[in-house]
Amino acid sequence: MKKRALWIAILGFLAVVAALRAQQAQPPLPPQSPTDTPAQASRQGAIIRNVNLVEVLFSVVTKREKLVTDLNKENFKVFDDGAQQEITDFSQPTDLPLRIGMVLDTSNSIRERLKFEQDAAIDFIFNALRRGKDQAFLMTFDDGAQIIRDFTGDTGEIRDTILKQRAGGGTSLYDAVYAASDHLLKYSPVPAGLNADVRRVLVVISDGDDNSSNHSRGEAVEMAQRAGVIIYSISTSTEWVSAEDEKDPSKRISRKYEKNEGDKVMEQLAGETGGRAFFPYKVDDLGQSFLDIGDELRHQYALAYSPAGRSPDGKYHTIRIQTDRKDVIVRARKGYYSVPIPAPGKPAAPPA
Repeated sequence: MKKRALWIAILGFLAVVAALRAQQAQPPLPPQSPTDTPAQASRQGAIIRNVNLVEVLFSVVTKREKLVTDLNKENFKVFDDGAQQEITDFSQPTDLPLRIGMVLDTSNSIRERLKFEQDAAIDFIFNALRRGKDQAFLMTFDDGAQIIRDFTGDTGEIRDTILKQRAGGGTSLYDAVYAASDHLLKYSPVPAGLNADVRRVLVVISDGDDNSSNHSRGEAVEMAQRAGVIIYSISTSTEWVSAEDEKDPSKRISRKYEKNEGDKVMEQLAGETGGRAFFPYKVDDLGQSFLDIGDELRHQYALAYSPAGRSPDGKYHTIRIQTDRKDVIVRARKGYYSVPIPAPGKPAAPPA
């Protein structure tokens, strides 16, 4: 009996040792964050969380369009569908890489102004793109929208491509804004490193007319909002004057204050996405417009919040940002579509 008890004790001890060794052979489980959920998945080392987070980039300017850059989190309140939300993150990202879509109207309606559009687009690219950091693609539109140069940081290549364009055909402005926003969302090159954030921007140079789009203006704006794209529009409908013409009093009437329907379209595209519309009176005004855009893009605030008591529902929700600073204007997108985070999967290849 004593031998039997001894063998049982020895076998029990060996079982415990084996169990301990097996446990040590298993890799340790990562610590679980309070925000982690069973819906998480790991892909290429990144944790994907199903979090209903709304992120907003915005600018604060004076009534004379001077940037205000000295505000902090306590100076702002954010409202979602009219209900105040808790700001969970706040920062002033001034140096994020830019992913720019240049959208150039090459329809018949701007035939006489094509040279101006080409000069404007080239001027912007050379002023805005930082070598080794920012990238842009070029899209033109007439009866349809076409990407004629995909993302590149080579300003010379973009310039040469722009100069080859010719005008003709109808005007599909809304289709172009829709397609360019979709392209920025799906195919913007992601920088290497821990911080993979980029700022997506559309620069639309057009007279604002549209006579052949399949998408409506509302659908174009919705796609830009879904993609988190900021639109800066430059109207070509102004009666341009040269420096010599400006000396003639009869030619000093500025159409910046006499906006037509196309101008109002350009205003809406920019305003609904937190951007800005430009109506330069002289061609020389464009240089300052481009400097203003570049300066604004690098001095924007960012905040984030999770709408209380609501999961992604696919619906449109309004955003309003309020500041306690008097006599300033907050420029931000007007709303967003609350869509679920897609399941992990291999992204589609960009169009050829």
